[in-house]
Amino acid sequence: MMMVYGLFVFSLSTAAYQEFQRQTSWRHQSQSRVGARPARQFLGAGDDTITLTGTLLPEFTGGQASLNALREMADQGRAWPLIEGTGVNYGLYVIESLNERKSRFFRDGAAAQIEFDLTLQRIDDERRELLGIINNAMLRGLSGRLGGSFA
Repeated sequence: MMMVYGLFVFSLSTAAYQEFQRQTSWRHQSQSRVGARPARQFLGAGDDTITLTGTLLPEFTGGQASLNALREMADQGRAWPLIEGTGVNYGLYVIESLNERKSRFFRDGAAAQIEFDLTLQRIDDERRELLGIINNAMLRGLSGRLGGSFA
């Protein structure tokens, strides 16, 4: 397991990523002053964005079903915990965007190579009303799409 986002496990058999990029910002408000440089006031943490980039080879690794499962999670508009395989807990994240590029096609039109960029945006951990809810229908859906078993 490379990382887990809610119930979705990033691994070779689902959606292994080759690049992990994290951008964190902090807010500093500027106030103009006469005859001096602007004064700045620290307002707190800003955006915390993680982008996972990878290439799927459906013959050997995960494929379209994995990306469809992530899209379904994004459609809920809910936040899920993001935890690295090393045990690092990044906090609660929502899926902001998922881009995919397909190339090298089989006779039936299925892609032999799928590249993806998944952008996750951190939310305040105190916003529990945005936390994703696990229900039996979701477990069955993920299990069926990914060919695994969840509980």
